[in-house]
Amino acid sequence: MSEVPDYYAILGVGRDATRQEISHAYRALMRSHHPDMGSGQATRGKEAVGPPAQEDVLLRIMQAFSVLRDPGRRAEYDRKLAAAEPTMIPVRKVRGTGGPSGHTIRVTPVRWESGPWS
Repeated sequence: MSEVPDYYAILGVGRDATRQEISHAYRALMRSHHPDMGSGQATRGKEAVGPPAQEDVLLRIMQAFSVLRDPGRRAEYDRKLAAAEPTMIPVRKVRGTGGPSGHTIRVTPVRWESGPWS
């Protein structure tokens, strides 16, 4: 099963964020990562020369926003995210030692005694 990316972490918002908060975070991230907004990348002609990692960051931000801004896609994403998270299995604590009567289990070999019937 493939790992589901955490779009909430990419945008830096909580899972209970409103559409307005998601939109605000998206715009702020796009301003800070966009190559035309003075991020210090060298340009050659009309093309920006930047690391491919910068493009990957922008693509992840745009994909996260496209999923989280649509209520239907966001609900489906939340279901996938919940299914991908590990679930805690409750463990029942055992009281005391031994069974219900409180007797302990013998670990050493048993020496059978012969009786009048042998």
